[in-house]
Amino acid sequence: MGTATVRLMPDAEDVRRVALSLPDTTEKVAWSMPTFRVAGKMFATLPEDETSMAVRCPKEERDELVLAEPDKFWIADHEAGFAWVRVRLSALEDEPELRDILADSWRQAAPTRLLESYPELGLPAAD
Repeated sequence: MGTATVRLMPDAEDVRRVALSLPDTTEKVAWSMPTFRVAGKMFATLPEDETSMAVRCPKEERDELVLAEPDKFWIADHEAGFAWVRVRLSALEDEPELRDILADSWRQAAPTRLLESYPELGLPAAD
């Protein structure tokens, strides 16, 4: 009987796979790192050593996230003036959480025509 390997935390390849599964998403290297764009607008990046990702997040929500879960979310100095937040991949619970975060960022960058074409990506499910 073989043992199955269970990977709990999402990694950079999971980010790439999930991001590219979202409608009209492309990957482009910019600033020497992978970036993910919907209809040409960036919604996620895999910075530096690819142990975290940066995603769009309204500043008000971003500050609340960082205060509520500082082990998971933080603001990079050079992104402080922008509506972006960093997410430590090792702190994510599972792939559904990764998908929710990426889909939320995708929604913020996607044009209305895509949001209307993919209502299932509309609003996150209520808890």
